[in-house]
Amino acid sequence: MAFTRTRLLTIATLFTALTASGSALAHAHLKHQYPAADAAVTASPQAITLNFSEGVEANFSGLTLTGPQQAAVKTGTAKRNEKDEKQLIVPVEEALKPGDYQVDWHVVSVDGHKTKGNYHFSVK
Repeated sequence: MAFTRTRLLTIATLFTALTASGSALAHAHLKHQYPAADAAVTASPQAITLNFSEGVEANFSGLTLTGPQQAAVKTGTAKRNEKDEKQLIVPVEEALKPGDYQVDWHVVSVDGHKTKGNYHFSVK
């Protein structure tokens, strides 16, 4: 069975559509954060900074911060860095006491996909 020009064009179009759709279905993945995952910091951070693989919508994104004995820590409104749409900054409104903390974050990327995750850090 010989390949005709039409059949080759159809296969090429299908291959292009399949490989291009992977990037269209991308989600905002957490690339790095401050305080870093599993880090031990000596000073209480003034903000939690999250950097993602693609732009995020601050109005639909945020985090909860819990400390020792699962106590909720008051945080401010999540804002996107004015110069970097991939960076979300959440102010910490109270000084963190020594102990272990968990960050539970959720974001909506600029293409509408939702992503969530968590990580830990400690204050000495």
